[in-house]
Amino acid sequence: MKLERWMAILILLINRKMVQAKELADRFEVSIRTIYRDIEALNRAGIPIITLQGAGGGIGIVDGYRLDRNVLTNDEFAAIVTALRSLSTAYSKQAHSHLVEKISSILPESDSMEFQAKTSQLIIDHAPWGGQQHLDQEKQQLLRQAMEQQLIVDFTYHKINGGHSSRTVEPHTLVLKSQHWYLYGYCLQRSSFRLFKLTRMSELAITSQPFTRRELPKEPAPWDQNWYRADTLIELKLRFFPAGRQAAIEFFGVDHLQLQADGSSIVTARFPEDGWVYRFILGFGEEVEVLSPPHLRQLIRDKALAIASRYNG
Repeated sequence: MKLERWMAILILLINRKMVQAKELADRFEVSIRTIYRDIEALNRAGIPIITLQGAGGGIGIVDGYRLDRNVLTNDEFAAIVTALRSLSTAYSKQAHSHLVEKISSILPESDSMEFQAKTSQLIIDHAPWGGQQHLDQEKQQLLRQAMEQQLIVDFTYHKINGGHSSRTVEPHTLVLKSQHWYLYGYCLQRSSFRLFKLTRMSELAITSQPFTRRELPKEPAPWDQNWYRADTLIELKLRFFPAGRQAAIEFFGVDHLQLQADGSSIVTARFPEDGWVYRFILGFGEEVEVLSPPHLRQLIRDKALAIASRYNG
């Protein structure tokens, strides 16, 4: 912990000309006396830290001091920072922000403007609108703790068909796929690696039972397997009425809409026929009509009537 604090202080001083001792003490939740002891330790290690009294004073580092940066180019540093910032919107912001600070400190001051421009050209934000925290954040943290300590976890898993089962799993990997978090781990009940969606997990708990990490399967990972299998695909022809045009653009893209004389739009797309595609179509409500295939048109009609019947009386 002390070593981590020293490194964090060093990075902070490299990035800023002067920092007050009280600010450092508040940031790291230690006393001002402890901060000055940290500064002495860094000086003994050969880091040129100075302290200045009076207005504008504080703790600083001599001009021109930088960490060695010969390993990577500026473009490579920018790519790393962009990736870290995108990841921090979905997971463990604090750890990644510290790493971004470290990388930024390696660059000479003359390159800082160019570096800022490069790292602002692409922004990937996985967080939901409104600044809400991801609903699975507590589960993520618990699973990360279990992975780091190599401890088995227990949870109840709720299947998509409505059933549920108790699972005991060796947690290996957290996966973010299409804005949903999954755990990839070795299920002791099934004696194989399985993928578990965090939103379907309840009563998650870390056990005291340790495990040794296994070699991951060499076949394609389940999150890389093709959802669009040829044997399940159907071709949909959908009519979006004018009120639903914007919703269709958001999902399919404006180039895939065929505008009709009456103001509606026709979309043709191929999807696997399963429960997802039924919910997908129904999600557009009265703004969409299934034109083909005929069996799906009838199925959606029956589901819509069943929904309406729940509101009768």
